[in-house]
Amino acid sequence: MSLSAITETLTNMLGPMGPVIVVAGLGAVLILAALPALLSKREDPLDKLRKSVAASGGVPGGAQQAAAKKGQKLRNTSGPDKLEKFAGFLEPQSKEEMSESRKWLQKAGYRGPHAVRHFHAVQFALAIGLLLLGVLYVLSYNAGHEVPLDSTKAVLAIIGPAVLGYYAPRRWVNQRVDARTAEMQNGFPDALDMLLVCVEAGQSLDQGIIRVSKELATSYPALAEEFETVAHEIKAGLDKPSVLRAFADRSGVPDVASFVTVMIQSQQFGTSIAEALRLYAADMRDKRIMRAEEAANKIPTKMTLGTMLFTVPPLLIILVGPSVHDMMENFKAFSQM
Repeated sequence: MSLSAITETLTNMLGPMGPVIVVAGLGAVLILAALPALLSKREDPLDKLRKSVAASGGVPGGAQQAAAKKGQKLRNTSGPDKLEKFAGFLEPQSKEEMSESRKWLQKAGYRGPHAVRHFHAVQFALAIGLLLLGVLYVLSYNAGHEVPLDSTKAVLAIIGPAVLGYYAPRRWVNQRVDARTAEMQNGFPDALDMLLVCVEAGQSLDQGIIRVSKELATSYPALAEEFETVAHEIKAGLDKPSVLRAFADRSGVPDVASFVTVMIQSQQFGTSIAEALRLYAADMRDKRIMRAEEAANKIPTKMTLGTMLFTVPPLLIILVGPSVHDMMENFKAFSQM
């Protein structure tokens, strides 16, 4: 059954505003159906642990109160989240989807503990808000004009903004990912050169990473942020190979992944880090030059279409126009004879 047939049936049944009424009713039903999931709050693991310990009687009252105060202090220091009660609705339930969403948002620079929840909240709020704006627009247009909107146009005016509001945050995050990836790819050779200078000056790799993150804060802030995260994780006592692999996963740049592999192998086999950095930095500079040459070689091909559109037609008008004008005048003179 086509969309036009459905809108015609609804118009015959409910009048000219039938499709609008049905769409608004479906939106209200969806909101009411989602309310139980929105209002349901998952039990805090600390509260669950305290209840189980209290039921077993394994912890004295004073220790239990101390543990409760400590847990409350930890929750307060982590910062309250107003969307906590909507977590079951706004966050993916499977661990794989949750992990992929976190990695995707981390590549865009959003690393908060509730980044996935906030992203889905913005997506849901924009979709519902623009849906309601579409309904208000259709109602105000039909009230102010003698000829109301066509049923198909009314449905598109309502559904179109909602779809746009749902996919706009995803588009924004994808653009952020592309921009950060390009920035890290362009700045990585300079970072390797600075890191090589620091290592050859006698600093350790950890100290060199900290210094490079400070030096790159102005020119390449995304790359500086990643290096600073690596330095903090190493300071916290995490395993250096796992920290470097996490850096490669967050960046999404193949050059960074290759650099991480070289660093891990250099550490495992005991080879010189300075020599590995020198060779890899030279390779990265060559790759950056090749990318610049590739972009330069694409320019003539991209300019061909513009040249044909904006240069050839005016040139033909200038060269052929007078001849065409003379031919038209001659034909007109022959027709009058």
